[in-house]
Amino acid sequence: MNGQLANNLAMALDTLRGNKLRTFLTILGVVVGTSTVIVISAFVSGISVTVEKEIESFGTNSIYVYKFDPGFNFRPTREERMRKPISKDDAVAIRDGCPSVREVCLFLSPVDFTDGQNGRLQRRIPIRYQDVEMNNSTLQGTWPAYERMGVVNMGEGRFFSEEENNHAAHVCVIGIDVANTLFPSVNALEREVLIDSRPFRVIGVLAKRDNFLVADDDAQNENKAVYIPYETVHRMFPALDDHFVMAAAKPGQLDKSVEEVTAVMRRQRKTPLASDNNFGVSTSDNIVTQFRQITGGVFLIMIAISSVGLLIGGIGVMNIMLVSVTERTKEIGVRKALGARHRDIIQQFLIEAVTLTGMGGVLGIIIGWLIALAIRLFLPSYVPPAAPIIGLGVSVAIGLIFGLWPAIKAARLNPIDALRYE
Repeated sequence: MNGQLANNLAMALDTLRGNKLRTFLTILGVVVGTSTVIVISAFVSGISVTVEKEIESFGTNSIYVYKFDPGFNFRPTREERMRKPISKDDAVAIRDGCPSVREVCLFLSPVDFTDGQNGRLQRRIPIRYQDVEMNNSTLQGTWPAYERMGVVNMGEGRFFSEEENNHAAHVCVIGIDVANTLFPSVNALEREVLIDSRPFRVIGVLAKRDNFLVADDDAQNENKAVYIPYETVHRMFPALDDHFVMAAAKPGQLDKSVEEVTAVMRRQRKTPLASDNNFGVSTSDNIVTQFRQITGGVFLIMIAISSVGLLIGGIGVMNIMLVSVTERTKEIGVRKALGARHRDIIQQFLIEAVTLTGMGGVLGIIIGWLIALAIRLFLPSYVPPAAPIIGLGVSVAIGLIFGLWPAIKAARLNPIDALRYE
């Protein structure tokens, strides 16, 4: 049996070598389809890994509270937009009423973070040092607890203290892009900048954070952030009331913390027992899951489109195998006359079809891998270990499926008629 299989394989390779151009054109569709699958897998996986790392950099035990669901909520409903804003009292209630919560931090900003969803650049507060002014930084007031959550990394200096927050001190911590723009040749620490024409002393510079989810000019780009004490921004903009709350759960108590935060917020906002939450509570895991659902849908659509190439390759294989059966009718007749069985003929042509598509699969995997490496120079790219195996498996399966009918047709030839064929 093994000898017959080896003989059929040798015959298949001889046939393919004898028709090099036809072989290449036949497997071209398989090459394109397989390489496309590899590239799409690498692109989607690279983005997914990068985004998950970015989200998790804000803490795996972090809880986010806002008036509508935090995360990839690109189109808040009218009901969500009309909800009562989260207040400072809500943050205090969470801090005092949730035993499983380790830290609570409150944010207040004059920037409307949802405004950019309509294609407009969010209104910013200018920050100035001498003759240099920056108009795309993001001013936010926050509590000193933000540093204690372990999600912000200081590059230089320090974060502001509780005392500075309580006294509404004019001190600020700036992102690395702000420091590089305003202070390209000098150290930023202890320099005086003007924020909305008011003097502030720079006491800290944040370490650079990798950003993929947000654009360079997006208001949520932390490299362009300017953090000042919460009480200071509240005095500067007393009409602001749209707060965002971030809480950090104690180790191993994330689920319990979410339940406690939700219960406290429902009491604070007097939500009826039978009604849904009129606020949003989310965690890093929730946001990662939400993103995976988005990328999963995109991945399936792109794979379906790329499968057209594999389908074309399969049709090409079937077509060329049918031609091969016609061209080799006398050869088939000779083999049958010498004792070749029905299954031997089927095996011979199936091996030839699988060899064709297998070669296309291997070549497609190599090309796809090289393209993925090139993409990595500009965008995140990561080829999952299973992708080449799946790609090769699919290409072989195409050979089996589309080569079956030509193989059966060859096996059914009458040996006498085949020997008479001219």
